[in-house]
Amino acid sequence: MTPKEKAEELVNKMKYPLDGVYIISHVANELALIAVDEILTNKELLNHLDFEWWSEVKHEIEKL
Repeated sequence: MTPKEKAEELVNKMKYPLDGVYIISHVANELALIAVDEILTNKELLNHLDFEWWSEVKHEIEKL
C-alpha cells in the first residue's frame, strides 16, 4: 500500500466511524492527522523506514 492509499483509507475510516454516521471531510482529515501523529510520536516503536513512510502518509493527508 502506498502512503497516498493509506492516507485515503484513514480519512475514509474517520468519515464513517459507525454505520449511518458521517463526519465531514475537514474533521475526518484532522482525526486522521491526529492518529498519524500518535504513531509518529512513538519513535521507539518505529524503525527509520516506518517513520519515513508514516511521515509520507501524514503529508498525503495534508494534501487531501
